[in-house]
Amino acid sequence: MATTDEEQNAGEKEQHVHELGSKISTLGKTLTRRLLTWGIETRGILPVSPEERTDDQFFKNFFLWFSTNFNILSFSAGTLGPVAFGLSTRDSCLVILFSNMLCCIPPAYFSTWGPKLGLRQMVQARFSFGYYGVIIPCVLNLINMFGFCILNSILGGQTLASVTDGNLSWTVGIVIIVVISLCVRQISFLYNVTSLYPSLPHSYHSAATPFSTGKSIIIQCKQLSDVSSTRPVALGLGGKHLSTTASVEPATAVSVLSYASTIAGFVITYASLASDFTSYYRSEVSSWKIALYSYFGFFLPITTLQCLGAAVASSAPLVPSWSQGYNLGGHSNIGGLLEAMLRPVGNFGKFLTVLLSLSVTGNIAATFYSISLNIQLFIPMFVRVPRYVFSLVATAIVLPLAIVGSHRFYDTLENFLALIGYWASDYITIILVEHFVYRRRNLVYSTTMGYDLSQWNRPRQLPTGIPALLAGVLSFGLIIPCMSQVLYEGPIGERTGDIGFEVGFFLCGVLYLVLRSVEVRWRGGV
Repeated sequence: MATTDEEQNAGEKEQHVHELGSKISTLGKTLTRRLLTWGIETRGILPVSPEERTDDQFFKNFFLWFSTNFNILSFSAGTLGPVAFGLSTRDSCLVILFSNMLCCIPPAYFSTWGPKLGLRQMVQARFSFGYYGVIIPCVLNLINMFGFCILNSILGGQTLASVTDGNLSWTVGIVIIVVISLCVRQISFLYNVTSLYPSLPHSYHSAATPFSTGKSIIIQCKQLSDVSSTRPVALGLGGKHLSTTASVEPATAVSVLSYASTIAGFVITYASLASDFTSYYRSEVSSWKIALYSYFGFFLPITTLQCLGAAVASSAPLVPSWSQGYNLGGHSNIGGLLEAMLRPVGNFGKFLTVLLSLSVTGNIAATFYSISLNIQLFIPMFVRVPRYVFSLVATAIVLPLAIVGSHRFYDTLENFLALIGYWASDYITIILVEHFVYRRRNLVYSTTMGYDLSQWNRPRQLPTGIPALLAGVLSFGLIIPCMSQVLYEGPIGERTGDIGFEVGFFLCGVLYLVLRSVEVRWRGGV
């Protein structure tokens, strides 16, 4: 009898667990359907079929990248030239101009693959790194994206706190910025739901249309507020000081190349998430159109604001109010510097400073979007989890790290931008070699640029990823001696400046070409 009672209790517990699991599953599905009716996209890393690629408003890609980068983080990256590398305004601006002219090309080019393949950027990378090997670049990309979110949160929080005369701490400012970014991400990063889910009832299409329209309005109004008021007012008030700059030593090859490596790390890492935002565009769109929209969406805001940051940083030591604002609450307070520039117009200047603090939310929101996709690739079993869950997880990670790192902003910025550029150069060259050398031979799938899209989640049919990982790891044998950064200065970099980015790009490409050729011969195909 005792055994029978135990079996009955065990059966009742198992049934209770099953019922509880069913309730949770039902609740999750109900919540997902409700969020869909609110206009929140829940689709993850699944490829977008040609029938679902119906968006023909290609100009939105320009505004997406423009709004993402027209913010105070781009401004702060420009200040590194005079502050960290001892360069003059002219030298800093020349480095910024030519570095961005070159480094905006890879992410702009990768943006064109979204309409053609319907794949997210790191899903496409499986065709080079393999099903399991892509986990490594996914982890590095997550570090990259979390790093940018942290930097943006610190800057936004600093700037927001600077207008309160000490009544608002940096910590509270950071919390406000991150929460606003989460809300923007959940609402504004919505593609045309009518093209994504054509089977939904007409009433849903009508309800969702304002969200889709509102996204474009939000982005464009944000640009109007930033471009038409804040920056010109700041220049109008502070322009008279920009002609007088602190004296610096003549530029050296070491300082120029090291700063160029830092600037490259700012923009080139967008290559690892570029097609995440273009996979719903119509497949017949001209690649040149997408590439040019993307290129100028990167180049114009980043170059303009970085040059402005370099000019302001060169003049700040000679303007007492700017210098005081820059050192408010500790060293490297970019928000305090911007508030000091706008202070002469009183409360209106504070209002404009608040707008500047909110400029980072677009970048954080876009990055949260790609973070959620990378988590699903990093842990494939999470592919069934709605993507909005990962945005909440990202928020929980970014908040404490931003608060902890807020008082070491410049050290964090300089070291972070320098280091992420190395892995990004390896990633880009591997993807390009695979595309131009091996996929072009696959004429059977010429309509999809040589990629058999049915293989995207079939580990045995994808490359092993060993050549890509080996090429990436081995290239660091020469990258490390060529580094010249605060954290480490190699024997070659000490004499030439930081050329690790350039060396890694070419060396990794050669290594991958050789190793991948061996794999193709061994397997009898790509």
